[in-house]
Amino acid sequence: MITRVLAAFAMIAMCLMLIYSTTGLPALFDAESPASTHVSPRYIEKSSDETGLKNFVTAVLADYRAYDTLGEAAVIFTAGLAAALIVRPYGKNKKKRRDKSTGEEEDH
Repeated sequence: MITRVLAAFAMIAMCLMLIYSTTGLPALFDAESPASTHVSPRYIEKSSDETGLKNFVTAVLADYRAYDTLGEAAVIFTAGLAAALIVRPYGKNKKKRRDKSTGEEEDH
């Protein structure tokens, strides 16, 4: 009983923390946000010179944020592997059952 109360309290506290932390984010599609005024123009203007790539989206994903992209790919691979292991057929764990009438073992 006490563990359920503690789990509920932890969940409510986490939700309140997440809601409070979103109040500090800039408004959606805000042209005056720091990302729009500082980061994006620098990537657009200097990515070709700094990385040697003509496409700045590729430059951001493959050069500036390469470790982040690698981490995302690892998470997706792990999730796919877990899903494949969960839904795989259980053919290797067949139980042998002895037929009572003939006395022979059969796979089921």
